[in-house]
Amino acid sequence: MTIERADIEKLAKLAQIGITEENIVATTNSINSVLTLVDQLQAADTTAVEPMANPLDATQRLRADTVSEANCRENFQNIAPAVADGLYLVPRVIE
Repeated sequence: MTIERADIEKLAKLAQIGITEENIVATTNSINSVLTLVDQLQAADTTAVEPMANPLDATQRLRADTVSEANCRENFQNIAPAVADGLYLVPRVIE
């Protein structure tokens, strides 16, 4: 896959950014070099490689599942502009 000049110009227009002639050429070359690397990675045979979550085979230390904050729900509900049945009421955004 390659990116062409027209693709960069279209993306710049969609993003509403001004791009100079030098930047178009440089950006096209940079993206094409990245895509070349991606193609090389996709060509590698990984059928015998098992997926892993962490290359270091590390495990995450977990903290105790205990409450560390005081329950301030009532205080927050009392200062809220609108509350009903324990829920905060907000203006409708979608019609």
